[in-house]
Amino acid sequence: MHSSLTRLGRFRWERVLQRPYNLLILCTGNSARSIMAEALFNTFGSGRLTAYSAGSHPTGRVNPFAIEQVRALGYPVENLRSKSWDEFALPDAPQMDFVVTVCDNAAGEVCPLWPGQPVTAHWGFPDPAAVEGTDDEKRAAFAGTLRQIRNLVQLFLSLPLETLDRLTIQSRMRELGKQLLKKPTTSRSPE
Repeated sequence: MHSSLTRLGRFRWERVLQRPYNLLILCTGNSARSIMAEALFNTFGSGRLTAYSAGSHPTGRVNPFAIEQVRALGYPVENLRSKSWDEFALPDAPQMDFVVTVCDNAAGEVCPLWPGQPVTAHWGFPDPAAVEGTDDEKRAAFAGTLRQIRNLVQLFLSLPLETLDRLTIQSRMRELGKQLLKKPTTSRSPE
């Protein structure tokens, strides 16, 4: 019987691997960090995963500096929008394999129940939208946060997801978030 269960588990996992992984990136406003992370994951993980972003309290508009950074990646910006995470808890929403919070506020909120029990992690990045100053200072803050997100995206995409079990993936994802906390961050406001 054990070998039957193992085969069933392997079969289920192999079926999951036949499609790209789905990843949901959450932030409170869904206007900057989560939008940039969505674009980076879709750019670097093309074919391997599909990324989406949402917010617990979406602002209703994407920050123009985030759009500027994403456009520089060559990512199409026409369909980017600030949206509620409720869209991804609906029955017809894509089933998520991974859910990542990128701001401390969203990490502390009670999230909807995601169908399929996705692997979750928190990767806290400084909020470039909170930076006050000149447009050049704001642009620099967005570029710095984008670099940090890109580094983590590349580390995540280097994981051999297809060969790791769920608990190992969860552990590795959380380790990535802890590594981020150890690195110096960009200033949250101009000096």
